Amino acid sequence: MKKTFSLQIEGKHPDRVLDAVKHELHKYVKRERRKALPAGVDYWDFDCTLGADADSAEAVHVKALSARLDELAQGGAQQVYVAIAARAGVRQFQARPDAGDAPADAEDD
Repeated sequence: MKKTFSLQIEGKHPDRVLDAVKHELHKYVKRERRKALPAGVDYWDFDCTLGADADSAEAVHVKALSARLDELAQGGAQQVYVAIAARAGVRQFQARPDAGDAPADAEDD
């Protein structure tokens, strides 16, 4: 998704417009997460960029989209550019110690 949202719409309160933009972004992310995962993939990850326009857009974590949108709106931005691209993610698991290995201080009882 690559889209420029206007934050100033005549006849609408700016806070409601901002809420509508956030809702559309969350709805898109939720829809992408519902898609079937390819083989060998654990989850969907997202590459997000956000800025006043496409040239000034910076990389943002998907969970920080709302907070960053609030900052731009409070800064007086008339519009925001958002790009979200889904990509496959694989978790890097660390081996757990076996349950049979008791800590040394537990044997004192």
